[in-house]
Amino acid sequence: MSQYLKRYEKTAGILAAGALAACILTGCTTNSASKDAEQITVYTAVEADQLKRYQWELRKAHPELRVKWVRDSTGVITAKLLAEQKNPQADAVMGLALTSLLVMEKTGMLQPYRPKNVDQLKPEFYSQKGQPTWTGMTAWESAVCVNTVELKKKNLPMPQTWQDLAQPIYKNLIVMPNPASSGTGYLDVTAWMQIFGRQQAWSYMQALDKNIAQYVHSGSKPCKMAAQGETVIGISFGYPGFKLKSRGAPLEIVYPKEGLGWEMEASAILKGTKKLSSAQKFIDWTVSQAANQAYAQNFSMVAHQKVQSSNPDFPKDLQQRLVKNDFYWAAEQRERILKQWSAQFEK
Repeated sequence: MSQYLKRYEKTAGILAAGALAACILTGCTTNSASKDAEQITVYTAVEADQLKRYQWELRKAHPELRVKWVRDSTGVITAKLLAEQKNPQADAVMGLALTSLLVMEKTGMLQPYRPKNVDQLKPEFYSQKGQPTWTGMTAWESAVCVNTVELKKKNLPMPQTWQDLAQPIYKNLIVMPNPASSGTGYLDVTAWMQIFGRQQAWSYMQALDKNIAQYVHSGSKPCKMAAQGETVIGISFGYPGFKLKSRGAPLEIVYPKEGLGWEMEASAILKGTKKLSSAQKFIDWTVSQAANQAYAQNFSMVAHQKVQSSNPDFPKDLQQRLVKNDFYWAAEQRERILKQWSAQFEK
């Protein structure tokens, strides 16, 4: 675990500024009530614009619950939680990649709790232990955002597969999230291993690296850069692509034909919290039908059995395009995979 923490030191170094900015952006708390037993601290990797909607829904359901939010990318939040393991500063975590939470589960950092109505979630969206240690919210899938104007200027074909992205014609035209800081980046790497085989995946990534202009810390940033013409192709995920396209960005959202990596956003209570009852109330809300209806505005897949995505942009057969993801394997191998990836590709 010490090596795991060391590898995150660079990422964790930017946490303070990032978390403060996120705190200012989101308003930090759900209301202005005085400090009492209902105040909790929640770490999250949820996208900032989505978090605003979730705050509003939480306030409606529990106006008495006061939440201090600390928001950053998956890797940064993971690093902070691991660094604070012996002295937890958060009461709960919401919307973190499941593979990160499973690392924490293994080290005993998560407080078992069976939320109210958890049986209304799809079985794969919550821990199947007698007392669950985590509950899922949503799932998101890898996607490729292509700036159609810039692609046409260069007289290049629209990529259709992962293998297409490794062709020399796209040299220096691709931006990808760094898997050490981005849950999206890590789900891509593990997906390629499950699609191509582990050895072939490393060969593929070596070829792809020759076309990568930049590795960034956020899973949504490559798509935003493509929308703004800062890059031609951004390896990202579906939600930001469709959102930016609906606002007029010249984007084509491509789902590579070999299959899509995917990851689950999940929530948990941190062991050692002094606000256990309030943290439990918060987790009860995250699994509620109302909360899932809010999630469904942004994601193709949500945890609740009775809630379907309300976003018409996602393909109807999206779930059939996903790789069969082994989350426990991805969590178990995370340290080894990221150490090897960083050694080969961090510049």
